[in-house]
Amino acid sequence: MTSLSSQMKTLVAPSLVDFEPYDPKFTSTRINLSANENTHEMPAGTKMAVCEALSKVQLNRYPDPMANGLRKTIAEWRQCDSACICVGNGGDELLFNFLLAFGGQGRKLLNCPPSFSEYELFSKITNTEVVNVWRNLETFCIDEEAALNAASDANLVILTSPNNPTGDVVSREFVSSVCEVCPGIVMVDEAYDEFSRKELSCDDLLEKHDNLIILHTLSKAFGLAGIRCGYIIASPDIIDVFASVRQIYSVNALTQAVAAAVIANRDEYQGVCEDIKFERQRLLSAFNCMRDDGLPIEVWPSESNFLLVRVPDATFVHKRLRDEFSILVRDFSSTTGLKNCLRIAVGTQSENDELIEAIKTILSTNN
Repeated sequence: MTSLSSQMKTLVAPSLVDFEPYDPKFTSTRINLSANENTHEMPAGTKMAVCEALSKVQLNRYPDPMANGLRKTIAEWRQCDSACICVGNGGDELLFNFLLAFGGQGRKLLNCPPSFSEYELFSKITNTEVVNVWRNLETFCIDEEAALNAASDANLVILTSPNNPTGDVVSREFVSSVCEVCPGIVMVDEAYDEFSRKELSCDDLLEKHDNLIILHTLSKAFGLAGIRCGYIIASPDIIDVFASVRQIYSVNALTQAVAAAVIANRDEYQGVCEDIKFERQRLLSAFNCMRDDGLPIEVWPSESNFLLVRVPDATFVHKRLRDEFSILVRDFSSTTGLKNCLRIAVGTQSENDELIEAIKTILSTNN
């Protein structure tokens, strides 16, 4: 909030005087690969089910405040009790409520950057101290020993798997160890879980650790970023806490209807996810081929629907992609530990074809 007036700076909470809000850095382009969205078309059968569900929504009535029908649908899918589910206005609301409920003055969050910037952003809003255990800045692996030491004195821990923006995963064994040593609550953010190998999910660790929360979203694999719907799975005690701090009616009736219809038709998305994973590998191979041909590019393997790429003068490459080719990717070069890095979402086959040719052209002319 560096643009606040002098008067507002005296009135706003001290921790927010210099607060910088989250900025997705969106620019309108022909191909948008900057926000890790699913750019594939919604499956035809699902689209019909969504339209039918929307036609039945009574817009003059408030939505179910706890989204109980949707909670039941999710619980049946995830094979747990609906008392273990809380639905939120996107994963972002649930992340904020996590910090609101369990953080605050005198409490510590363990974070492992580079990671999703909203973790630290919400920590600042809630006056929660952040303890950063930095990843190896060459491999982006977590220093597990250092993280475990920090977790033993933390009130909250967030582990992201797959991690945004690096695309790597944490081991289930490590998550279990963190839960054992942490005296507080551990969240594993699995927003991109559907793009990774099924055996890497930590969902079944909930039976072993009552201080564990798993965060999921419908924004990514299910292509529903526009409706804002996320959910957590945790013990009923933890869900009760989330229920007590959530905004009233935060998940609107249209979102609840669409989410339930999509989950009921989730099998239609298996092909979509497989195609995204295939295209991810094709992009990875294309970038590695560019490197082998002498072009200055480095790319890291990913279990998500995006790739982290390093190129010389990434901001200039980002600008040329946007201005000359109308392709938008995310420039992370100003982020600590990510110098000259771009995060590129996996698009459709045609989008990826254009991206490959554009990057090849830019690197060839810059080299």
